[in-house]
Amino acid sequence: MNFPEHDQEQIIPALKVLGEPNRLRILCGLGLECRPVTDIINATGLGQTNVSFHLRVLREAGFVRAERRGPFIYYCLADPELLRILHDLKQWLEARQGSASSEGRQSREPAKRHSALARTKEV
Repeated sequence: MNFPEHDQEQIIPALKVLGEPNRLRILCGLGLECRPVTDIINATGLGQTNVSFHLRVLREAGFVRAERRGPFIYYCLADPELLRILHDLKQWLEARQGSASSEGRQSREPAKRHSALARTKEV
C-alpha cells in the first residue's frame, strides 16, 4: 500500500485527535445514539468544561456532529462506520498482542529445553 504525502497529511491529524484517551472514551460512549452533553459527562466522569473542549475538537475534526433539540445540544457520531473502524483496530491489536505473547512463550521454550539439557549433561 502506498501512502502518498497528501494522504498522510489527512490521516495523521485524525489519528492525533483519536489518540487522546478522553476523546476516545467520548466517541465510544456515544455509540450509535445522539446524546446530550450531560449524558456524556455522566458516562465519562469528566467535567463539563473538559467534555465541551473535547467535543469541540471532535466536531472540528469531523468525528461528531451537533444537533439542537429544544434547549439542548445533542452530539452524534458523524459516521457510525467510525465505531466499526475502532472495533476492528481493537481486535487487530488484541490479535497482535496474543500472537506476540505466544511468540514470547515459544522463544522461551527452547531456552528452557536447552538449559534442562545442559543440566543433564552436567550430572
